Amino acid sequence: MSLVCGAGVLWAAALIIAYAFAARPVIMPVAVGFAALLTVPGFAAGILANRRGYQTRQPRRLWRLASWVPPHVPLWAAIAAALTFFGFWLALVLAFAALDGTPQRRGAEYLLVDHDRETVVDRPAYDRQLDHETQISLAVLGAFAVGGTFLCAARATDHEEG
Repeated sequence: MSLVCGAGVLWAAALIIAYAFAARPVIMPVAVGFAALLTVPGFAAGILANRRGYQTRQPRRLWRLASWVPPHVPLWAAIAAALTFFGFWLALVLAFAALDGTPQRRGAEYLLVDHDRETVVDRPAYDRQLDHETQISLAVLGAFAVGGTFLCAARATDHEEG
């Protein structure tokens, strides 16, 4: 499951970058649907495996990284996961900041609707807003994929001596 979630991380990251440069390699439902298909099962498996394997309920101390990371996981892996997670979080925030309204179509008109205020825009502006919405969805799924990858890999590499 870690490899599947890892593929979800790469899929989401590549598409966020593509949409940021106005390239649309796949349509939004395919982009988001495939990212969800790669992410959700692995994330759920990672949560369940870690809860069962480590009997965790909450971190021992909120302010220590070691409280969130199983003891056998190298610090570099935890830091890499945290930085990747932060990258998806940053992509989410930047996409939200760039939103000017909800893109809608009425006949041949392209509109951005923001708090009952409609603004007529051209097709490129409309497409750009759709790209931002897609980036938001992919960033959320990418962040979950990072968590799933990390949790599944942590559990899979734990070889307790006994």
